[in-house]
Amino acid sequence: MDIWADDKLALFIAFVIPGFISLKVYELIEPGARQKTSEQLVDAVAYSCINYAILALPITAIESGDLYVGAPKLYYSFYLFVLLIFPVLLALAWRFLRTREFFQKNAPHPTGLPWDHVFSKRKSYWIRITLGNGKVIGGRYAHNSFASSAPSKEQLYLEEAWIIDDKGGFVRKKDRSAGVIVLASDISHIDLLEQ
Repeated sequence: MDIWADDKLALFIAFVIPGFISLKVYELIEPGARQKTSEQLVDAVAYSCINYAILALPITAIESGDLYVGAPKLYYSFYLFVLLIFPVLLALAWRFLRTREFFQKNAPHPTGLPWDHVFSKRKSYWIRITLGNGKVIGGRYAHNSFASSAPSKEQLYLEEAWIIDDKGGFVRKKDRSAGVIVLASDISHIDLLEQ
């Protein structure tokens, strides 16, 4: 059996590529635990089938007409949309639905960790980080700061490191500091304060 034969290659493209595109786009917009590509084959085929089920009426209409003969560029553009563009739209729509409150009554939020949920909003905060040894680090999390996201280990870069007094107040920005990076493994808890 030659998998590279034209008919088998066409089946592979038709039933793996759209689903694979949907899966990869969804991974980009909603990071999580990564699976090996070989383990995603069944999922890719399933998403491709969903893709075709949603587009069944337009596909039937295109195939029952003479668009292939009358307007081949339009015909190929339609299938380019079916194979490459609609899978992206499908992933975006699925992400949109999963983040809606009505949908979450029956399904979990797609973001697995509170860390990712809070920091993905890119809001600015004054932050007090209490380390496992009791030491407190303070700083400003703003547009030049960064928080890692799943599946990477949690790390936090605060663009400004501040001196914290005994009562937890922010005294002043540390001199000559370019910020501070904190590893989640060192953190006991984090206080987020509105700016």
